[in-house]
Amino acid sequence: MLRLSKKVEYGIIAIRHIAAQHMHGTVTTAKEIADTYDISYELLAKVLQKLAKERLISSYQGVHGGYTLAGNASSISISSIINAIEGFSPAIAQCISDKAGKCEIFESCTIKNPLGKIQHNINEVFEKMTLSEII
Repeated sequence: MLRLSKKVEYGIIAIRHIAAQHMHGTVTTAKEIADTYDISYELLAKVLQKLAKERLISSYQGVHGGYTLAGNASSISISSIINAIEGFSPAIAQCISDKAGKCEIFESCTIKNPLGKIQHNINEVFEKMTLSEII
């Protein structure tokens, strides 16, 4: 079963929260998000840094600082959020991931092609779904 990492879960929670607040013209802090959803502040702060580095959110320093959405929620794909945090898209099997060479039965495997089709469909869903759809 495909499972997103805790970092990706926190990232989607956070960017969804930031996007909702952005619609009201509000800047959101990492502490506010961590407290609201009872999630690790330290891990969330690292995830927010990655999202800011990839310019999905904007970071503002100072007393009234925090985070806002860097663009339009309808132009930010779920795939871009996952890639910003993980650096790659999640794969359903080792032979689909960038570690295909480590699969001991790659040459004789009879399910790698069907799994590739499933992976393609999953990737397509993540690419087509935008942040605005989950706000």
